[in-house]
Amino acid sequence: MKPRALLLALGLWAAQAAQASTATLDPEQSQVFRAWFVRIAEEQLRQGPTPRWHQQDCAGLVRFAANEALKPHDAKWLRANGLDNRYLPPEPALSDEQRALAQRWQQGGGQVGPYVNAIKLIQFNSTFVGRDLNQARPGDLIFFDQGDDQHLMIWMGRYIAYHTGSSTPTDNGMRSVSLQQLMTWKDTRWIPDPANPNFVGVYRLSFLAR
Repeated sequence: MKPRALLLALGLWAAQAAQASTATLDPEQSQVFRAWFVRIAEEQLRQGPTPRWHQQDCAGLVRFAANEALKPHDAKWLRANGLDNRYLPPEPALSDEQRALAQRWQQGGGQVGPYVNAIKLIQFNSTFVGRDLNQARPGDLIFFDQGDDQHLMIWMGRYIAYHTGSSTPTDNGMRSVSLQQLMTWKDTRWIPDPANPNFVGVYRLSFLAR
């Protein structure tokens, strides 16, 4: 599917997914979620991917950070994540249904589950924001379509984080780049510019208040 046609299809799928979802976060909860989501992604950069994060790829990073952001961050959780004595966002007040959001990703066809790939995160679980990164808020997703492969990056507020989708004994696959670095990337397929046909746009998890 060509990028422009993909963009139109994603908009339709996202609208259908939003209608199917019942649990959402209000503006205050969304703000706190974003802070935890970004902080958890930061820790994967700082410490390396935790063994608790399975399926380490670009979509896996989003799923893991979202799921952990929605959990109660009690003393046991803090110890498991090496965050005992570090500055943390406030604890969100969430219902059980809200805490389960990242275990019930829309998979299409009325199916839900804990695992979705990059394109299904966008198709069924996100809303289109635009193709201008100035519209992005911390925790929003930057989506690229390379034809046979799709890729997600996370806008962290001051820089961009992502997982390459592979790792070696000496490379855990985590990356962070500034927007300036990405805008001058040698491989122009990864430049988040509206003129780049491989850049589909900025997306926001659909359970967040806009």
